[in-house]
Amino acid sequence: MAIKKSQLYSTLWKSCDELRGSMDASQYKDYVLVILFLKYISDKKKAAPDYIIDIPEGSSFDDLVNLKGNKDIGEKINEALDALTEANGMDRFEADFNDEQKLGKGKDKVDTLSNLIGVFQDAGLNFSNNRANDDDLIGDAYEYLMKNFATESGKSKGQFYTPSEVSRLMAKLLDLSKVTSSQTTINDPTCGSGSLLLRAQAETNSPEGVSIFGQEKDNATVGLCKMNMILHGVVDADIRQGDTLRSPRFREGTELDTYDYVVANPPFSVSSWMGSGQQNDIYGRWSIDTTGVPPESVGDYAFLLHIIKTLNPTGQGAVILPHGVLFRGGAEATIRRYIVGTKHYIKGIIGLPPNLFYGTGIPACILILDKRDAENRQGIFFIDAKDGFIKDGNKNRLREQDIRRIVDVWNAHQNVPHYARFVTNEEIANEKNDYNLNIPRYIAAEDKEITQDISAHLKGGLPPHDIEQMHRYWEVCPTLRDALFEPSQRQDYYQLRCKPDDIRQTVEQNDSFLSQRNVFLHSFEAWTDREHDLFYGLQQGITPKLLIARLGSDLLDIFKKDASLVDAYNVYDQLMNYWAETMQDDFYLIDSDGWKATLYVPQPEQKKKSGKQPKAKVATSIDDLACDLLPVSIVVNEYFADDLSAIEQKEEEKSSLEDEHNSLVEDNEQYFDEERFADKKINKQTINKRIKTLPADGDEAKVLHQWGSLKDKIAEVNKKIKELNIALLDETRKKYDTLTEDDIRRLVIEKKWIASLSQRLNEEMQRISQQITTDVTSLHDRYAETLPEIDNEIEELEKKVAESLKEMGYTNK
Repeated sequence: MAIKKSQLYSTLWKSCDELRGSMDASQYKDYVLVILFLKYISDKKKAAPDYIIDIPEGSSFDDLVNLKGNKDIGEKINEALDALTEANGMDRFEADFNDEQKLGKGKDKVDTLSNLIGVFQDAGLNFSNNRANDDDLIGDAYEYLMKNFATESGKSKGQFYTPSEVSRLMAKLLDLSKVTSSQTTINDPTCGSGSLLLRAQAETNSPEGVSIFGQEKDNATVGLCKMNMILHGVVDADIRQGDTLRSPRFREGTELDTYDYVVANPPFSVSSWMGSGQQNDIYGRWSIDTTGVPPESVGDYAFLLHIIKTLNPTGQGAVILPHGVLFRGGAEATIRRYIVGTKHYIKGIIGLPPNLFYGTGIPACILILDKRDAENRQGIFFIDAKDGFIKDGNKNRLREQDIRRIVDVWNAHQNVPHYARFVTNEEIANEKNDYNLNIPRYIAAEDKEITQDISAHLKGGLPPHDIEQMHRYWEVCPTLRDALFEPSQRQDYYQLRCKPDDIRQTVEQNDSFLSQRNVFLHSFEAWTDREHDLFYGLQQGITPKLLIARLGSDLLDIFKKDASLVDAYNVYDQLMNYWAETMQDDFYLIDSDGWKATLYVPQPEQKKKSGKQPKAKVATSIDDLACDLLPVSIVVNEYFADDLSAIEQKEEEKSSLEDEHNSLVEDNEQYFDEERFADKKINKQTINKRIKTLPADGDEAKVLHQWGSLKDKIAEVNKKIKELNIALLDETRKKYDTLTEDDIRRLVIEKKWIASLSQRLNEEMQRISQQITTDVTSLHDRYAETLPEIDNEIEELEKKVAESLKEMGYTNK
């Protein structure tokens, strides 16, 4: 059975618990990733003895398992890894598994390393059998760890990782899906852990991949990058160590190698980058007479000129740079005039949200470079995407809808108010702009400022301007405006037609809004109808990543056709989020095992401190069962709804009896003082003993008899609940054994996927209803009290205060 991605990620992150606390995240990542790497190549070698990586005797993951508990485990792991790197001509791993300062001494070090290795012994972590046709399971897991390590490493040590959302966006903006040849070259001059290069390759349609080249300054990060390449199945990537600006490694003499594509996220605004370099660069990247020379205090344009120099005559590039490169003056303005005004190399500029990147919170942009037909380029296409993000911890993150919106607008190259615009060379070069590329110069921000109508504050009424600011509601719901507002006694002003508390009800009962809801539901039904054959045709050997791309495109295509209150990209985001949370794992399970629904009982984790394995859990009700593809709740609701209802009724009966019992004790607490009972305990035995000492017809005896009767009834109901649960458990297990493939397929598609998506999309409509209600309520409240009314209220309050003071004997003198 294939391992779920979510399960793998959880397991791997748990491995970090064995090291977290003893060292910084920027250090313990090296230990975890090395063990992950060794586990992966060992599993691949077992499955395919001709696998390209040579694993010497004593250097496999199984050999490390045999070292668990060994007093010399750290030293022996180092020896095993040294033999592995030497056999394959690889650089030595940075992680020292015998470092007592980081891993502890004696037994502490032995336990830490033994536990770390033990995490990767999980039976489900068999990487030789867990790769779908288009899935980089282990590579994606590596990326997951890198993201978390970058998050924990903090501002100064997280630059080795470019967020995967940004990497994917850059690859899509370059339209790399059209690449079909393995001879296509892609370079990253500041490659870090290699995420940009790998995302670029993943976007291509070349069956044999592409030719990858990367340079990275930090030696430890070079090792991370090389491991990342191998874990993604890229064994021939050429990754070199060195300072790209001072000592570019890919060259013949002073002639730099050139590439079809260059992607980069260089460190922002590095200072003293030139070192002993010359103003007239020996590699021809910059010179005083042509390009201008980047200032030594800010290296952004040095990287940009390097990238431009290493693009071949038809090359394209995407580079992330801080916003300052768009407008800073001095030497950078000179270079910008050369790149934009003379060479026309910049095809597009995309402004990104702030705080996306690890290591810096400043806003950045993506420059799209293209040397093809540059001399005939008429302008630059700008996209202002700074507002499209979601908060994710202490960082911001691009959502799936943000990525898709940017790519769709870029591909269409159509102006979008307040979001995208094609700007001509003449406008960029005119006296006013003078090659300043600051995005707000060319794309005006939408006016969202609330205008205060002084007249309305003084005399009352709702200004038409404020109502018109909600025009997007009225455009798609033509009758909604008149249902909410009517002319007031003041000319040209309005008032609510309904009571403030009835706004939401008015919205949801309006015929235009109901029509919108129907259009929305019809669009969803149209999408499910279109995808019927895709869903029901899923089988082993599918390509999940291609399929979700089609599902998402179809969804956008359908929801964009009709004007709607709900943004089509919000609907797309719901699909992609559900894909990431659930459908992705389901598709990969189907790819690996087909339509199989396997029941199991989740077991408690091993106790970390004691190292003991907890007692195996045995199912006593359906709540103890699990099935990854077909949840137990769906099967029970489909086939045993009456049985489930019977249990729920008994649970309600039990709850009612317990409430009655608790009320009895609270109302007669004088009879339930522990001092009255044997051994100062209240239970059935001590209650009966107490009753024997009391008058039979007394109030206390009656109360205690009632207490015993309620306890008996509760016990009887509990017994019945247990019997019903066991019966339902047995029936459910039998049902899973008899489910046909068609049964499983229907239940998963209709009751799990479509039902879950339907619920999510209904929540979108509810969110819109709430938003309209909030906006209209806010407008009403803004002008609910006029200034004279407030003054009168203040005057009345002042009179009351004065009267109270007078009564207390205080007088104004």
